[in-house]
Amino acid sequence: MCNATPHMPAAAPAFPTTIHAHWAAAARKKGFEVTRRVADRYHLMLRCAACGLEHKSRLYVLTSAQPDCPHCIEARWRDAAERAGLAWIGRDPTDRHYAYYRASCGHVLHRQFTFVDRVANGECRHRCEPCQVAREEAEAQARGWQRLGPDPAGRINHRLYRHSCGHEQAIARVNMHSGRFNCAACGTGWASAPSYIYCMRFEPEGHAPLVKLGFSRDPVSRLNHQLKRRRDLQGTILRSVPMSNGHAALCEEKRLHAHLHNAHPDAIVPRDVYRRWLRIKSEIYDAELEPVILAMLDRLTAPGSDPD
Repeated sequence: MCNATPHMPAAAPAFPTTIHAHWAAAARKKGFEVTRRVADRYHLMLRCAACGLEHKSRLYVLTSAQPDCPHCIEARWRDAAERAGLAWIGRDPTDRHYAYYRASCGHVLHRQFTFVDRVANGECRHRCEPCQVAREEAEAQARGWQRLGPDPAGRINHRLYRHSCGHEQAIARVNMHSGRFNCAACGTGWASAPSYIYCMRFEPEGHAPLVKLGFSRDPVSRLNHQLKRRRDLQGTILRSVPMSNGHAALCEEKRLHAHLHNAHPDAIVPRDVYRRWLRIKSEIYDAELEPVILAMLDRLTAPGSDPD
């Protein structure tokens, strides 16, 4: 008696396998090759003539539109990420417009494809949110504040901070950066706050150097955030003399300017000469007066001396 199992024929595919000539012609015209039919009667595999890789496509897309190769698209996304200084991680599975990238700092960023393209083309720059928060925290700490978080009122250019006195206050980012603000609870106005009389030197391109005599509660902030109209203007604080308060600094500054105007009227620079570089209307002198002004400030540091 024979116990051999009879041979069973292979099951037929559940969908047709024929590749029609007009499909193959349409694929070639659009940069692809039909390699086989898959899944059901409505899908087939296309091999891209550009990259040589395959992807599944609907038959309707091939016959009525221009198929897109997902491998070529991802290659473009990766290239844009590299040119933008980012490392490609992958698409966001919940939003087709977004993907995940790793910044050079190591943090993962969630960005739109179009935004990364703009960064790659030099139209804008990306910013790492964790690094930005760390910079804002360090900036606030240096001024005696603690960054708490976003502005409760929803203003995107403000943050909520807590002062060392315990007071909480929303402050514009630009003001925290420049230091030009006060604590609403314990802060003092310019007249009673400690101040400085300073001498600054400016070197406009294509023009002789200029010097400025003035007073400020924060000379560094005044130089970098108030006086200069152009970032490329070279400016230096040559000397700053501390004063007990802003009122005393103002009175002393006026006395020094009166002496300079009387003794050196020819050294006063007209406003039209420097208005394209500086946001002030007066108090600018020729650089030849620099040693005279510095000597006056030196004498200010000697108790009981006359700066004139």
